[in-house]
Amino acid sequence: MSISLLAISFDARDAARLAQFWAQTLHRTVNDGATEDFASIPADSGGQPGFLLLFHKVPEDKTVKNRVHFDLQATDVVAEAERLTDLGAKQIRPLADNDNRWIGFIDPDGNEFDLVAS
Repeated sequence: MSISLLAISFDARDAARLAQFWAQTLHRTVNDGATEDFASIPADSGGQPGFLLLFHKVPEDKTVKNRVHFDLQATDVVAEAERLTDLGAKQIRPLADNDNRWIGFIDPDGNEFDLVAS
């Protein structure tokens, strides 16, 4: 018997909206047929390999810190931080507070993620 990772799933208020944020963040595309209830981003999008990302509408809002988060890496952290903010992310921990190594963000649904300097 074997086991493997199928996907990383997000709970969301609006699955299509959150999928679009993450697709733009990761330079990927949302699969056709995305709705407020369900959306997905394919594992291989435009030649960029990755994991399948699934987005599911849930009735409740996020209330506590998420236990799993993305760590994104960029060579130009300042420029990428600006792009992420333009996409709808909110900075919650600045670069200066983290030894100039990473910036903490939340996505449009309040899920935390980090941008790390490479």
